Amino acid sequence: MLYPRGKLKCVALAAFIVASASAPQAQEKKVNLFKVVTVKDEIVIGLSDDEMKALGGSDASAVAHALAQKGDMMVWQYNVHRGPNGDMQQAPTAKIGLLANASLRVEPYTTPYAIVPHQ
Repeated sequence: MLYPRGKLKCVALAAFIVASASAPQAQEKKVNLFKVVTVKDEIVIGLSDDEMKALGGSDASAVAHALAQKGDMMVWQYNVHRGPNGDMQQAPTAKIGLLANASLRVEPYTTPYAIVPHQ
């Protein structure tokens, strides 16, 4: 039988273990996905929150404005793949260059799959 002090220690230890286990998940990078419509096709790109801040915004218009202003951008292209556990996920496949004159539209993109952050 545990005394009140012993129970308190067990509860504190359990809380510490739960907090430690969830800490890596809280530090996981968030990726914003966008569909870029070009003359030839449509591609999905992903930008991290830090990359979005560097562009000066948090939405598709910030991406379009930065692309028009700079003329070109290096971004990660995202596609759907099977993850290590067999589940479908939206993952980075290649670092590509976007040219402003070939891009017609940038719009937000949503996916039902888990998004894998890029490096």
